[in-house]
Order: sequence, then structure tokens, then C-alpha cells
Amino acid sequence: MNIQEYFGRISYNKPHKDADLQTLTAIFQQHIQAIPFENLSMHCGETIELDLQSTYNKIVRKKRGGWCLESNHLLFWALQELGYNICILGGNSYEPAERAYTAEMNHILLKVVIQGNSYILDAGFGGAYQMWQPLMLISGKDQPQVPGIFRFMEDNGTWYFDKVKRKHFISEQSETPDFPDAPGVENIRKIYRFTLEPRHIDDFQELNLYLQVSPDNILQKKSLCSLQTTEGLIALVGWTLTEMKYNYTEDTDLVHITTLTDEEVEKTLKDKFNIVLENKLVP
Repeated sequence: MNIQEYFGRISYNKPHKDADLQTLTAIFQQHIQAIPFENLSMHCGETIELDLQSTYNKIVRKKRGGWCLESNHLLFWALQELGYNICILGGNSYEPAERAYTAEMNHILLKVVIQGNSYILDAGFGGAYQMWQPLMLISGKDQPQVPGIFRFMEDNGTWYFDKVKRKHFISEQSETPDFPDAPGVENIRKIYRFTLEPRHIDDFQELNLYLQVSPDNILQKKSLCSLQTTEGLIALVGWTLTEMKYNYTEDTDLVHITTLTDEEVEKTLKDKFNIVLENKLVP
């Protein structure tokens, strides 16, 4: 595994001698714009192995993406190589349908300490809830970014991560107004909760297996691939391609939705996400 090869994968060519916030932000942004959040392996008969060599080969050499366990683990390795004070944390994602956080830890995120300040880094949530820059770990402070306003709230050692949602304007060419996360009355979207207890990647081995065999989790039910762009994001869920441009007009994101054929799915993965699968995808 070679840090220069990783930099080539994310098209990063700036200096990286200093383990500072500016370098961290630049690497992170390149990472989320080059490496899709995707679970396509589950839908084309591949097993996801949770060791660094497998993840590196898949994402860096085969130019694939990965879900949180893979993408954040790779980022953890790269930043550790560069001398950052970094650790892995575990989170419980919020299930809107259940109106509750999951009982079991099912998400991985990263904490980086720079000059005494702690920052949360997460390259593995994907879609419209993907942060674009490191977020300072501070309770109750609004932290505006291009995707929207993020905030942490701390309660008795548990941290809650939320995003303020913007309105969506569905473009006229869209084939369906049924955007999965259309804003409701409440404009705060709970994302996940976590504690600051350091974790090891091995703590997630059971989860990695469970997510691949449990029929009732969202990752089994839907094939997902999303990538952050310079203006917003693109997401392919099943046969539905959603393209979003953030803050198209004040406090409104522009959304364009297309339904693809089986043939178009493969072409779209190649053209828009730079992904070529070795096995047949069943969306």
C-alpha cells in the first residue's frame, strides 16, 4: 500500500508535509469527490472483506467505492500515514421510519485532533448528509457548509449529529416528484449519535458480516452509489438517478431525477461514477 498511489486515486497533488487543518480539508474533499459511497458488491455477488489490504485493492487499485466501513477505514490509514492524531469512533445511525437510533453500533467515523482542537471526519455517509469539510467537535454550534448547516449536540457523553435540511426544487424534466427525502414539516434531520470511545476496525467485523446477510437492512434492499461533485451530488439508487445542485436558489437545492434502463445503469456507473464492475449488477 502506497500513499502516493492513494493520492493518485483521489487526484491529490498539493503539499502534504504538514499535518494541519488545511491539508486535512483538501485531502478529505478530494476523497469524497473521487470515491463513491456504494454497496454494489452486495448486489453483484461479491463479498466485502474488512481488512485494509482488501479495501485498498478495491478502492485504490480497482477504482471502486465503498460503504462507511471501507471508505473511512482507508481514509484513517492515509491520514495516519501522514502523521495525523486520529482515531476511529463508532456511531448509531438514525432510522427515520422507526424514529429512533439503531440499538447496535452500525457506523464508523473518525476523530482528528489538531493543535488541541478535535474534528469529526466522515467520508462514509453519502448522499445529501455527507459533510464536505472536517467539523469541529463542539456542542450546539451551527457549522454551515455547502451541503447545509451541520451541528453536534452533546448530552451526558453522547454526541448527536444533525443537519438542517433545505427545500428541494424538483426540475420539470424529472420523471417523478417522489424524491425519497422530500422535506417534511421538520427541517432538522437527525443523522447519527456516537461516543468518543476509541474503536478498532475489528470491532466492526461482526457488523460487516451482518449487513451482508441480513435481509431487513436498507443496504440489502437497495443498490446504492452516490458521489459528491463540485456543485452537489449524484446518486444512483436502484434504477433511479438523482442529480442535486446545492443552493441553486436561496435555501433551495435543485433536484433532477431520471429512471434508467438496465443498460443505462452500467453506462451511468462508468460515465458518472467512474466504476466498472467485474460482475453483473442486479439493481
